[in-house]
Amino acid sequence: MTGDHQTPALLLFSGFVAVTLAITTWVSRRRHGSAEEFYAGGRLFSPMENGFAIAGDYMSAASFLGISGLIALYGYDGLLYGVGFLVAWLVVLFLVAELVRNCGRFTLADVVAARMSERPVRIAAGTSSVTVSVLYLVAQMVGAGSLVALLLGRTSGAAQAWTVIGVGALMVIYVSLGGMRATTWIQIVKAVLLLSGTVVLTVLVLLRFHGDVDRLLLTAAERSGHGRAFLAPGLKYGGDWNARLDFISLGLALVLGTAGLPHILARFYTVPTARAARRSAVWSIGLIGSFYLMTIVLGFGAAAVVGPGAVRGSNAAGNTAVPLLALDLGGGAGSTGGTVLFAVVAAVAFATILAVVAGITLASSASVAHDLYASLRRRRGKHRSEVAVARCAAVGIGVVAIGLGLLARDLNVAFLVGLAFAVAASANLPVLLYSLFWRGFTTRGAVWAVYGGLLPAIGLVLLSPVVSGSPESLFPGVDFQYFPLENPGIVSIPLGFLAGWLGTVTSDEVPDEAKYAETEVRSLTGAGAV
Repeated sequence: MTGDHQTPALLLFSGFVAVTLAITTWVSRRRHGSAEEFYAGGRLFSPMENGFAIAGDYMSAASFLGISGLIALYGYDGLLYGVGFLVAWLVVLFLVAELVRNCGRFTLADVVAARMSERPVRIAAGTSSVTVSVLYLVAQMVGAGSLVALLLGRTSGAAQAWTVIGVGALMVIYVSLGGMRATTWIQIVKAVLLLSGTVVLTVLVLLRFHGDVDRLLLTAAERSGHGRAFLAPGLKYGGDWNARLDFISLGLALVLGTAGLPHILARFYTVPTARAARRSAVWSIGLIGSFYLMTIVLGFGAAAVVGPGAVRGSNAAGNTAVPLLALDLGGGAGSTGGTVLFAVVAAVAFATILAVVAGITLASSASVAHDLYASLRRRRGKHRSEVAVARCAAVGIGVVAIGLGLLARDLNVAFLVGLAFAVAASANLPVLLYSLFWRGFTTRGAVWAVYGGLLPAIGLVLLSPVVSGSPESLFPGVDFQYFPLENPGIVSIPLGFLAGWLGTVTSDEVPDEAKYAETEVRSLTGAGAV
C-alpha cells in the first residue's frame, strides 16, 4: 500500500487504541483494588455481556487471520481448525462451565486445591497455566506483526518487530491498570466489531459470486492449482501416516484444549451464579458458531479472489489472506473503497489481537500471583498484595511473550494456537476432570497429571519439525527432530491422564471423603460457591 492509503488504516488503528485506553483509564479510576475486582470484575457481568466477552476472548488472531489463511492455502483441510475450535465448546458447556464456576474462585488451581494439599497443586497448576498462556500470547503477537507489516508495505524486519513490542506494551497497560473489568469491556467492543466486519466481508464475497456458493468453491479450487483436491480431505493432512496422525493429534488438541485454557476458565468467574455461567456459554456458542461459518466463506473467498499464490507472496503462512481479500473486494490497492475496507479489516483484526492478549495476560498474571506467589512466599515478614504482584507479573509475561513472538513471527498463527491447545489439553484438562469426577483422586495424582502432560507436550514440540529439521522450522539450520508430528496431542494428552491415574494409585494418601462430598455438592448445586 502507498503512503496515502496507509493513512486511513493507521488512523483507525490509533482510534481503536485511544478508545480502549480511555475505557481502561475510566475503569481504573473506579476500581477498588480488591482481588475479586481485579481478577473477576466484581462478578457483576450478565450472561449476555459475558457471552460476548467470551466470544471476544476466544475469537483470536488465529481465528480471523490464521484459519482463513489456512483455508485459502489448503482448502478443506484448513477449515478443520474451525470445526475443532467450535466443537470444543460442547465439552466446555457440558463438563466445565457450571462446575468450575461453583468450585473455583479465580483460577484453575482453586478447583483442584479445594480437596488436595494446596501448595504443590497450586505450583503445578500455576506453572501449566502460565505456559499455556505464553504460547497463546505468542500467536497473537505473530498475527499483529504480520498485519501491520502488510499495512506498512513490509513483509519482515523492523515493522513486525516494533508491532510485537507495541502490542506487548499495550497489553501490560490494559491489565495492570484496568484489570478484569476493563478487559471485559474491551473484549465486548472487539466482539461486536469483529462480527460486524466479518458479516460485511462475507456478504461482499457472496455478492461477488452472485450468491452461488458452488461457483465460489470451484473458482477457489481452480485458482489453487490443486483442482478438486483442494475441496477434498488430504491436501495438508493426507498422504503418509505421519500426516494422518498429525491431523488426529490436532483434532484432539482443539476439541479438548478449550476446556483447559486459563483465560477461558477465568471468564466463568465473572458472573454471579453457575446458571449465569451456563447461559454465558450458550451465548458464546451462538456467536462463535456464526463466526466460524463465516470464516469458511472468507477462506475460500481469499483463494478464489486473491489466489493462494498472492497470499503466500504476502505471508508464507497465510496470515494476511483476509486483509488482502478486503483490499480486492473494495476495488483494489489503488481505489478508495479498497483502502477503506482494508483499513477497517486491519483495525478490526488489530482490535481482536489487543482484546485477546489482554484476557490471556490477565489470566496468566492471576496464576502467578494467586497460585505461584501465594504458594512460594515466606510466612514471615511483610508481603506485597496479590493484586500488586499480578500487575508486576503482567510486565514479566509481556516481556517473555514479546521475545518469543519475535522468534516465531514466520509461523502460522492458527498452528501456534494449536500448540497452546495441545498443552492445555495435556496438562490442565486431566487434572480438572479428575478433580471434579474421581472420588479417589489424590495430591500426587494431581501433580503428576499436570507435569505428566505438560513436560511431554513441551518436549515433543521441541523435538518436532516445528523447531528444527525443515526449511519452515524455527531453526532451519539445525536438525534435532526426533518426533515426526507437528502437534504432540495424540501422545501427550493420554500421558497426562495416565500420569494422573498412576500418581493416584501409587499414593499412600487417603482421599478426604468429606472434602470430596463438599466439592461434589458445591459443583452440582452451587451451595457455598463464592
